[in-house]
Amino acid sequence: MKTWFITGANGGLAYPMLEILLERGDHIAATVRKPQTLDKLQERYGSSLWRANLDLTDSHAIKQVVNQAIEKFGKIDILVNNAGYGLFGAVEEVSDEQIEHIFQTNFFGSLRVARAFMPYFRSQGKGHIVQISSEVGHLSNPGQGLYSASKWAVEGAFETLAKEAAPFNINLTLVEPGGIRTGFFANGSVFGQELKAYDNQPARNFKKFYQNIHTKEITDQDFIPGDPQKMAKAIIQRVDDENGSLRLVLGSDAYEDIKAALTLRLAELEAQKELAYSTDADYITHNR
Repeated sequence: MKTWFITGANGGLAYPMLEILLERGDHIAATVRKPQTLDKLQERYGSSLWRANLDLTDSHAIKQVVNQAIEKFGKIDILVNNAGYGLFGAVEEVSDEQIEHIFQTNFFGSLRVARAFMPYFRSQGKGHIVQISSEVGHLSNPGQGLYSASKWAVEGAFETLAKEAAPFNINLTLVEPGGIRTGFFANGSVFGQELKAYDNQPARNFKKFYQNIHTKEITDQDFIPGDPQKMAKAIIQRVDDENGSLRLVLGSDAYEDIKAALTLRLAELEAQKELAYSTDADYITHNR
């Protein structure tokens, strides 16, 4: 039996994880903005599920809730940072307030929770941090620049944290899903204010596409391949195995999109090799 701390537990990949974990007998400390969304699970599994309201932009509340969860169960084995949302629109269209809030939630919120757990996991001598990222932590397209930026920040900070945590027997997994059939675009997205200059530009087409999902003119079942139950099981299996690569790519779209982005980036890098070496100081010698 393991004990999990999961943020944003009512949405995304977290809810199917809750169902699987509670059914097999694990304990879960779940944080949500609206605890009543977990009423049915609470009624069914009782004290195995502990709920707390948590705003990830409140650093004091994060520390408080983490300490309460540890006190409740006596131990926490795994942290799952799932909470987050999407922001869509051209970089120029989204407001300063929207930019700040998505970073406060997707990046700083996740980082604060992980940092709150690090002293506890170090003193415990083990732990596992699962950070839900996205395929857009490797790429970005018109209309999703600031959402992607928040995930690129996550990728950079948590890749470093993985290396820093490893000597303390703390594992870290960055989960990079593609599209998931969880209603993310319909329920978990915010849109920037439209500027006329972008009416016939790629950023507008991207935004309109997802706004149609947001207003339920089309559903994510029409084009999104990711099965949330299968993805949830894959994440749990990675944790149970206690090994594996840093990054866990989920979904055929994520695999293809990330592969294309990295292939292009590598080709661009190789094309600049001679120029890069030519800008070294004259006394630097190279073995090429």
